[in-house]
Amino acid sequence: MSHLFPEHQAPERGEGRRRNRQVHPDATAETEYAGPEAYAEHQVYDEHAAYDEHAEHAAYDEHAVYEDEPVYIEESAPSRRSRRVSKRVKRRRRTLAFLVVLALFAGVVFFVVQAVTPMLAGPSATDYPGPGHGSVSFVVPEGATGRTVATALTEQGVVGSDVAFLNALAAANASGSLQPGTFTMKLEMKAADAVTLLTAAGGDKVHYAAIDQNLRQSDVLPLLAKATGIDVTAFTALAATPATFGLPAEAKSLEGYLAPGEYRFPIEMTAQEILAQLVKTTTDELVSAGVTAPAEQYRVLTVASIIEAEGNADNYAMISGAIENRLNKANAETGGRLESDATVAYGLGIKTYNISDAQKADKSNPYNTFANPGLPAGPIGSPKMAAITAGAHPQANPYYFWVTVDLDTGETLYATTFAEHLKNVAKYTAWCTAHEGKCT
Repeated sequence: MSHLFPEHQAPERGEGRRRNRQVHPDATAETEYAGPEAYAEHQVYDEHAAYDEHAEHAAYDEHAVYEDEPVYIEESAPSRRSRRVSKRVKRRRRTLAFLVVLALFAGVVFFVVQAVTPMLAGPSATDYPGPGHGSVSFVVPEGATGRTVATALTEQGVVGSDVAFLNALAAANASGSLQPGTFTMKLEMKAADAVTLLTAAGGDKVHYAAIDQNLRQSDVLPLLAKATGIDVTAFTALAATPATFGLPAEAKSLEGYLAPGEYRFPIEMTAQEILAQLVKTTTDELVSAGVTAPAEQYRVLTVASIIEAEGNADNYAMISGAIENRLNKANAETGGRLESDATVAYGLGIKTYNISDAQKADKSNPYNTFANPGLPAGPIGSPKMAAITAGAHPQANPYYFWVTVDLDTGETLYATTFAEHLKNVAKYTAWCTAHEGKCT
């Protein structure tokens, strides 16, 4: 058997193994003695010589170093088992680090949720257990939404919160079932019970209508039709027969008698019953102001409607006094004419503050108080009680002219002569110039 390394002689038996610092050319830089097993693959024995195991061990001095006989020891690389162990350790370390980071992240998320959730929670859904106590009259106005009703109910103490009512409304699938009307409810009701009451058919439900002062009959009748669901033609036909409602012969319609205010009509009321209620409200107010004769009521109502159109509550009595001066104390400048732009516009069927000279000269317009002396043919709108009172009880003053010089505040200036009046008109014109679009 040939030598593994022909340039070296194998050591003699019995002389012991020697470690040599010399590195075999084929060995790596990291090679060192790795024990008998590793050495054996490079050992060469005389196959004919008898091997004495005891002599071998007895002669071997593991600490001896023999410089003259090189022994080549190859350092082994880490075993597969040691590499597997090392990888498992690294994986455990990585897993442990990941778990630590995950725990820290979870802690941060928990803290953020606890801190931020209250800020994002929104309004409370507080609800009363019901059934409630006491009694309160609750109005659902025309055009009200579920949210506006919820707010009003909460403010009046009917339900515990807006959210509770809106949730109950959604649960009942009744968001579109709220109708205008007046309802008798309890304080501190359960939200679901409030929804049931407000969406129930019949019961205390009524038709709600809001009529502003100074509205014309042509505005009021469509408003009543919309509020009640009754066709507007039914109201129009009735308005053309004022005698049906006990009005004087001078009255050609219900103009002026359709009293402004908020109304809640029972749903079974007819068009005639509704109009009769409005007319009675006006006649009751005239009687309250000390005007009882039907013809005088018509006259005072006409004056009151002009006062309503020309001024505001602070000026009603003064304007009424100026009108009385023109009617009963006519002078050369006025000639008994009221000269009201509002009456001319009514007769023309328009709404404007600006009347042309041609329109003022048109005598065919029975409401033209520039061309025709005295009062117009009748009322020009629905006056409220304060205007009726002023029409019945004018404030004595020396004025014949008036003009509102600030349409926002209602500031009104008065004059005894036309020259003084023109100065006041110039102030009105200047205001209109400074407030473009408000004097049309």
